[in-house]
Amino acid sequence: MTPRENNPHPGEGAFARPAAAAAPLVLGFGNALLSDDGAGLRVVERLRMQCAASEYECIDGGTLSFTLLAHVEAAAAMLVIDAANIERPPGTIALFEGAQMDDFLRGARRRTVHEVGLIDLLDMARLLGCLPERRALLCLQPEIINWSTSLSAPVERSLEEATARAKELLERWRQA
Repeated sequence: MTPRENNPHPGEGAFARPAAAAAPLVLGFGNALLSDDGAGLRVVERLRMQCAASEYECIDGGTLSFTLLAHVEAAAAMLVIDAANIERPPGTIALFEGAQMDDFLRGARRRTVHEVGLIDLLDMARLLGCLPERRALLCLQPEIINWSTSLSAPVERSLEEATARAKELLERWRQA
């Protein structure tokens, strides 16, 4: 029996579940004060503006907090969006789904400054038996990580495509 099934009072206790669990969870990570590091947050902002509030649960995860575990626990599907070093030209977008996401995050080198916290969050969800089976990481290759609220030109240009790819994935999950 998983911890989720074993809890006679779901939604209570340290890992209280948010009320709505039907919509896929979209977590944007990054620091909006560190230029391209805030790219994930910008994509989530665009999703919020372009989609009905009931379609997705969009959360600005900032620089990560374990308080997000309640949202992960309640989610049937989860898309994480972040800037990450994928060793490609700035603005390049990569999508890692399921085990690919896990492998990417556990790779030999840290590729995103939020990676360690994200791995810990996913491991906590795995231990609780609530890691969403449908999960993905959408990465944008940064050019600059420095004190600035502006994105580099290549990353700024990639936001539209990143938003479209996120919407395509979420729609595919919805139809499956």
